[in-house]
Amino acid sequence: MSQQPDGWQGRVAFITGAATGIGLGVAQAFADAGMRLALSYRNEDDRASTAAWFAAKGYEQPLFCKLDVTDRARFAEVAEEVTDHFGEVHVLVNNAGVSVFGPTDEASYADYDWIMGVNFGGVVNGLVSFLPKIKASSGRRHVTNVASMAAFLPGPQAGIYTASKFAVRGLTESLRYNLAPHGVGCSLCCPALTRTNAWTSALKRPEGLAESGFPDVGEAQLRQFGTAFEEGMDPYVVGSKILAGMTNQDGLILTHPEHGPDFEEAHAKVMAALPVEDAPPGRLHIEQLRRDAMAAAEAGLVIKLDDLT
Repeated sequence: MSQQPDGWQGRVAFITGAATGIGLGVAQAFADAGMRLALSYRNEDDRASTAAWFAAKGYEQPLFCKLDVTDRARFAEVAEEVTDHFGEVHVLVNNAGVSVFGPTDEASYADYDWIMGVNFGGVVNGLVSFLPKIKASSGRRHVTNVASMAAFLPGPQAGIYTASKFAVRGLTESLRYNLAPHGVGCSLCCPALTRTNAWTSALKRPEGLAESGFPDVGEAQLRQFGTAFEEGMDPYVVGSKILAGMTNQDGLILTHPEHGPDFEEAHAKVMAALPVEDAPPGRLHIEQLRRDAMAAAEAGLVIKLDDLT
């Protein structure tokens, strides 16, 4: 068994998009840490290969749950299936997503509905379906939402994708304060280039959302784009870093070290944009109340609107 952080033995985790890519890497890292798993999947061949990995390791087979993360009714059924099977669920990893790119100024409603529906809506559906179960459980518990480095770094071909990841970032950073009083940890993970088949998302577009405004991209061009992913980090390494971040109760888990120059540039731009002038005492007081409330919430106190004025 690989050396992994302690404290997760026997904990039950549900991971979306867990039969390939980062989701599979998370599942494998969790399994090596002794966790019991429920995994969502879409493709039967992917399910079979994942089951074979667990069998080869001699691990308990996961509970496999076929799921389209945009299907709210099915998501609710899955939450019941997981708790019926294991008794409790302690960890939720919202990982499933699509990587689809194109010029934002040409996007159709269908482009927005599909990308936002999976990347942000799927996270929402996971939270609404599983948080009551997790809050009702005991012991160490955690929620991790997997976004992307696009949650910090926009790009000219990734407007809707970036919007979806910014949304996951904002939601998760706020949710952390809400879950602390319940003793539930919460992390935002923003991986960068990883060795996955995420580039194939454009080949799996649902029929009901087929009317794209993006220019047609041939499969050959997509495959050329996919060669970049071959340089990516091993998904198991990403999964191991997520597990380590959860163990440390890190609110933000960054897996790739190469983005220092991007963050330095972003910080410099933000600081340069701040007006150089005095703020009135009343506004300063309100902002200090906000800072104090955030610190108190992270320490486990329930914050109400009255605490902000």
